[in-house]
Amino acid sequence: MNMGSSIQINKTGLFFLIFVVGLIIFFYHTSSSTSSARDEKISFEPPDGKVVSLKELLSAAIDAAVRGGNEVRQVRDAASLHELSKGETKEGANDPVTDGDYKSHIVMYYSLKKSFPSIKIVSEEHDSKIDPATIEPAERKLREIDDNISSDEIVYSKDITVWIDPLDATQEYTEDLRQYVTTMVGVAVKGVPVLGVVHSPFIPITYWGWVGHGLSANLKTIKKGSAAELVPSSSPRIIVSRSHKGTVAEVALQAFGDKTQVIHAGGAGYKILEVIQGRADAYVHTTAIKKWDLCAGHAILSAMGGTLTTLSPVSNIISYGDSTQFLNSNGLLATIRDHEYYLKKLQALRKP
Repeated sequence: MNMGSSIQINKTGLFFLIFVVGLIIFFYHTSSSTSSARDEKISFEPPDGKVVSLKELLSAAIDAAVRGGNEVRQVRDAASLHELSKGETKEGANDPVTDGDYKSHIVMYYSLKKSFPSIKIVSEEHDSKIDPATIEPAERKLREIDDNISSDEIVYSKDITVWIDPLDATQEYTEDLRQYVTTMVGVAVKGVPVLGVVHSPFIPITYWGWVGHGLSANLKTIKKGSAAELVPSSSPRIIVSRSHKGTVAEVALQAFGDKTQVIHAGGAGYKILEVIQGRADAYVHTTAIKKWDLCAGHAILSAMGGTLTTLSPVSNIISYGDSTQFLNSNGLLATIRDHEYYLKKLQALRKP
């Protein structure tokens, strides 16, 4: 036996062994990463697999509002309103409806529903015996949005409620007071308004806001201007409804003094935009109002840093997460700033 002999290592065999071990390690890590990614995907997707891009929904909402506005304008220009009455409001005022309302509803509702079949949409109007086959889906990728917003949010469709007002300020529409008329789309996630579109078809101009993500160019300009510099006024400008007056003018004068300027205007969308643009200090409403009148403007106001609440001393939160039409409150207040000042003044009058 030669105890002093050396062991010769086969270099080819050693290379092969190292290669095999490397492959085992590689496939182990690859398998683990794939499994982890699959687990993350499963944990994100709801059981029905229905999720929605809010960025795409914003594009679709803008497209729907503009298309609805085109219908509203064409009916008004043709002077073929075919005005009817849906009855009386809770205050006893006439509640009119026209062909403009119905035609706008059809194109807005079905274009959104075709683009997002799984979302819940609540509209002011309803239709029967309508064949929506000719309605094209709403555009989900507008260049205006892609160029200005890089971020996105993906949410479960079950958490989304879309409120559309096919023709806000119908009473003023019948009187040919075109400046007050808008078409609106508001989007709430778990009851919170996050996307808003207000389109004025007779100007035409479109305002949109996405809370935490972006604003239309015209709102960006406003935010840098007078609305951001509003200061408390000794003669506040309070904008109120011209067709659903109630006692709001008297309430405003009592709350803020004889120097208060009361501005009467039509359409909740219009009035909220007047506050946003600094032409009114607060929007006050004391009679019944429906959520499709508010959701879009509420979202834009929030995106601008403003506030819209009820006047109830108990809870000021407005939820848009269900299909309950009426805002269950004793009034509302919308402001860009100094909200607590106006709220306390108004609440003081409503204490028992």
